[in-house]
Amino acid sequence: MSLNLKRTDLNRNMNKTLKELAELVGGKLKGDENILIIGVGDLETAGEGQISFIKDRSYVGRAKESLASAFVAPIGTELPGRSVIEVSEAYLAFTKILKIVSEEKRSFYRGIHQTAIIGKNSKLCPEVSVGPYAVIGEDVSIGENTVICSNTFIGDRTVIGKETFIYPNVSIREDTVIGERVIVHCGTVIGSDGFGYIPKGEEYVKIPQVGRVVIEDDVEIGSNVSIDRATLDKTLIGRGTKIDNLVHIAHNVKVGENSLLLAQVTIAGGTRLGKHVIFSGQAGAIDNLNIGDNVIAAARSGILNDVPSNTVVWGMPAIPSSEEKKIVASLKNLPQMVKEFRKLKEKIEKLEEDKNQK
Repeated sequence: MSLNLKRTDLNRNMNKTLKELAELVGGKLKGDENILIIGVGDLETAGEGQISFIKDRSYVGRAKESLASAFVAPIGTELPGRSVIEVSEAYLAFTKILKIVSEEKRSFYRGIHQTAIIGKNSKLCPEVSVGPYAVIGEDVSIGENTVICSNTFIGDRTVIGKETFIYPNVSIREDTVIGERVIVHCGTVIGSDGFGYIPKGEEYVKIPQVGRVVIEDDVEIGSNVSIDRATLDKTLIGRGTKIDNLVHIAHNVKVGENSLLLAQVTIAGGTRLGKHVIFSGQAGAIDNLNIGDNVIAAARSGILNDVPSNTVVWGMPAIPSSEEKKIVASLKNLPQMVKEFRKLKEKIEKLEEDKNQK
């Protein structure tokens, strides 16, 4: 069997004229408005019928060599003889076109599969799709046009808003609330028990976790994320927040709106993150901290204390990045400093020895 499949062959599932795409992105069209665009591709691999994008003028040379039929480009881009949609932000505009491709490529079972199990008193609005072997508990409410893919579990009394997409093999425990237009990727667990124990002698007594998780609108949660339910109240993920793969959010954490949590971030119980917070890869915070708005934690930062708003931190323990940069720069000089210290030490010892001999 031949596997000589070009990557861009996978992205030929669109059927729009260039005029239609220009209207979609709100751009100015230069060239043939009747060109039929059937897919997308990058400058190097795009072919006839595909549209690509020019991030800035430094890409013009590569675009001239490209076989793409058209381009999305910044206003004022000179590309004689080629069809171009000019926009103020080329990358942002191109994502609107990518969304068409993404929606066409995304496949799921439409309707309620015969193997799905739906509990008593659960209410599914029109156009809800439930895939093979999905299990929906009792007293669950699911909004219109929401998709529950195969092998997913939805616990009792869970509420899910409209136009939400739950990929396969997701587990959502009881009493969870999920808003509208939320995306949850494969393998994620929402509402598992928080890690709470009380020491009693040589043993640990489990603290029952009877709270819930609330996911607000327009949140996207990556694969294999774990979001624990609260002990009493709720663990909250604010509107518009995006969570990367392999993130752990512990019980009673509050994440503010439009925040970004990158891969392998860990937030310990009871910590509160403000709005527009960014935690880079493998950054973490201990329990019961207050992290202000617009805080950025650089990769592998370990936050052990409260962080005021509009601060960039780095290091372990995390400190203002300007200070940590000085420390890192100083460490490069450490071998030479050690040599100089040893020389000074030898000189001092010799002076002491000479002094004692007199």
